[in-house]
Amino acid sequence: MSKNVKSVIDEFHQAVNMTPKELEAWLDTGESQSVGQKDGDDESIGHKSGRRIIELLEKKDNYNDDDLSHMKKVISYVRRHGAQQPSGDVKQTRWYYSLKNWGHDQLKS
Repeated sequence: MSKNVKSVIDEFHQAVNMTPKELEAWLDTGESQSVGQKDGDDESIGHKSGRRIIELLEKKDNYNDDDLSHMKKVISYVRRHGAQQPSGDVKQTRWYYSLKNWGHDQLKS
């Protein structure tokens, strides 16, 4: 495994701080389904990404180029969106819900 590939995998696991079980339970909630940009169908891009993240977390290794590409997309989204944190209590905000769809619970230590 190249150093660059290992770096992407490590950064992905740092960005995604929810377990597959936690993420799956979250994606079943109304809050999860209420946010995100829709791309021509009923499911938001972030919600689809969450389902893909579960697959990647369960896969554990032998990632292909498409897997690594999605990991990079997740890393980028979590960094970019995380930097836009609103002030105050974020627990019931669209911002917080969107980040959780991408596997990152900002309130989780």
